[in-house]
Amino acid sequence: MSSKDQKQGGGGFFASIASSLSNFGTAMHKSVNGALGIEGLEVINPEGGTEDAEEEAHKGRWKQEDRDSYWRMMQKYIGSDVTSMVTLPVLIFEPMTMLQKMAELMEYSHLLDKADQCEDPYMRLVYTSSWAISVYYAYQRTWKPFNPILGETYELANHGGVAFISEQVSHHPPMSAGHAENEHFAYDVTSKLKTKFLGNSLDVYPVGRTRVTLKRDGVVIDLVPPPTKVNNLIFGRTWVDSPGEMIMTNLTTGDKVVLYFQPCGWFGAGRYEVDGYVYNAAEEPKILMTGKWNEYMSYQPCDLEGEPQSGTELKEVWRVAEVPPNDKFQYTHFAHKINSLDTAPRKLLASDSRLRPDRYALEKGDLSKAGAEKSSLEERQRAEKRSREAKDQKFIPRWFDMSGEVTPTPWGDLEVYQFNGKYMEHRAAVDSSDDTDEVDVRSIEFNPWQFGNVVSE
Repeated sequence: MSSKDQKQGGGGFFASIASSLSNFGTAMHKSVNGALGIEGLEVINPEGGTEDAEEEAHKGRWKQEDRDSYWRMMQKYIGSDVTSMVTLPVLIFEPMTMLQKMAELMEYSHLLDKADQCEDPYMRLVYTSSWAISVYYAYQRTWKPFNPILGETYELANHGGVAFISEQVSHHPPMSAGHAENEHFAYDVTSKLKTKFLGNSLDVYPVGRTRVTLKRDGVVIDLVPPPTKVNNLIFGRTWVDSPGEMIMTNLTTGDKVVLYFQPCGWFGAGRYEVDGYVYNAAEEPKILMTGKWNEYMSYQPCDLEGEPQSGTELKEVWRVAEVPPNDKFQYTHFAHKINSLDTAPRKLLASDSRLRPDRYALEKGDLSKAGAEKSSLEERQRAEKRSREAKDQKFIPRWFDMSGEVTPTPWGDLEVYQFNGKYMEHRAAVDSSDDTDEVDVRSIEFNPWQFGNVVSE
């Protein structure tokens, strides 16, 4: 059974159920949207509730007057990439930036430690793919993170021996780069999201490159995640799904894991479910994997037909940690940790996301101040750009360099940034310094322009 066969046959019972209900679903959507006067927009309750269709469509975080006003403004963008062209109200934001959200992948970094320590090449892929899936629990949050300011950073230095740094390396197009490492692994990512606004939903395409290097044997693993769809943006109960394939390839051996994220069917059929196989370089299945991306992943050795091997049992490899009950933003304990000024490393960079005044005001519940601070930061960014252009100068990142490599992705080509190592030198110097004058992190003013990283064009 090849990965191609698995892909074509993926979905099983839930896929057939979803398919058989598709005509019914289309008719129901049309009925709901016609009742609202917004023909063509999808309004779904993924939890399978039995509320009246029109009542369900009016649920969500928007007040009626805000919803109608925003819909009139957004209609002109249907079919467009709205990654950075639209100014959005802070009421739909969470008090976190995209740079911090990148760091959430480190919550279960112990799985990468296990992959590095593992002798079995196929179990290595079980551990690394479970690590990659673990962050999807956080990705189901429907609040939008803040777009980083050019030159903004986020650093994490107090989690399981992992040092993490991310930086906004480009404003148009919006691009971020990140690096993390400990004694077992190095993680490198260049991220450039591409979106397509469809009216009441948004398709998000992860035009990026993610690589993990396991240090013991120098094994390099490449990740291609599935796209994400945000449903019911304006009308109805907002929810997130990521239907499609996740592929992780061991570039050293040719082994790979292909996991299929089931699309959410009508009445929530198949939502969260993930199934797939670890294959050797000859595309023969070696281990089957199954689970739910918001709960757990399990594995079991299989035969060449993909069936469980006799005498083996399904074993759990990852389960989501306990989360705070009734959290306003659905944060995990780890999300609170990376968002907290109390866990900031010594002599925090002034460009760090924690220090953004709009983010901090929103965290404290002051939407009015958050909106004003957000507008102020965006205007300062525009002024900085005008100043650079008037002097024929170009911004250059501080902690990452352009590699000169352009890599293809399923959603377009990507210019790859590489970690230049300077952050580790900076952090080592700070940690070894005899300077005992500690600065209250709350007194540091957010300043992504602190280093003046420009060159003449």
